[in-house]
Amino acid sequence: MDLANLNSKSNDALLPPLSEKVKVRRATPKDLHDIYQIACSVGKSRKDSKQGFLVDDYSSNPKFYQKYILEKIFELNHFYVAEYYGKLLGFLMAYTKDQWLKYNENWLEDIYWHPEFNLTKINSFVLVDKTAILSHLTGQGIGSKLYQYLTNNLYEDGIMNILAETVISPQPNLASLAFRDKQKYKLVGIRYEDYNNQILTDLIYHKSV
Repeated sequence: MDLANLNSKSNDALLPPLSEKVKVRRATPKDLHDIYQIACSVGKSRKDSKQGFLVDDYSSNPKFYQKYILEKIFELNHFYVAEYYGKLLGFLMAYTKDQWLKYNENWLEDIYWHPEFNLTKINSFVLVDKTAILSHLTGQGIGSKLYQYLTNNLYEDGIMNILAETVISPQPNLASLAFRDKQKYKLVGIRYEDYNNQILTDLIYHKSV
């Protein structure tokens, strides 16, 4: 299967939307290599605002990041992959409230919440930490397929709130901002974080399940 040519402009009139053939399932340790390659395709030292990006440079330390991904596969309740005929095209990594605050103890206190946001919604939530699609396959509905799978599982678990962050400075993640709008998220807060000796500005979004 030649992923480089999937739904290229020359094939758009001939192929159904790629997302129609994508299957979503929970990540397993066997997926580690493909997940890492996806992360490397959008997590680089040079960021592309229009394409979207992960903040970390995954190719800078392969052993560290592969170990990190493997640990999250075992730990997280909501780590999903999008698969196309056995090949992974993307992944979504989300934390429950307890899991997220285990690593980010003061995260809720660090946010400047919108005055009209109902803070009871943060009593129970998942935080979508990372969503990544192979760089040449973004914008084809694969991320939406992953989110729908997450939403279905959260509804079954009785979790009604999703939170997510998007970086807007020093380099804005325009693709992520567009995706938040597409998924009908609402802007509910802003946060500043120190990352590799620079201050990142993160917008906090909320969506009800």
